[in-house]
Amino acid sequence: MRTGSEPMTARSPLRMRFWLSVWGLIWTVAGTVAFALAGRPGWAAACAALWLVVTVDMVMIIRHIRQGPHFQPGRDVPPYQPPPDR
Repeated sequence: MRTGSEPMTARSPLRMRFWLSVWGLIWTVAGTVAFALAGRPGWAAACAALWLVVTVDMVMIIRHIRQGPHFQPGRDVPPYQPPPDR
């Protein structure tokens, strides 16, 4: 529920999250390959699982970026009234 105390210019740091996901993707791929070559299948599987998580997160971030900005009510829009009790 909107309370009216939200900042007018609040934005989600999606671009920063995207680049952090790229950084995580690089490290998880490198870790998976390095541990697989070193003969450590457990650690390679753990890195591969993180690789999957990072990839899903990156897909969601890209989806949110492509959706574009959404309407944010300004100061002239009053807070929503709470729903009546029934």
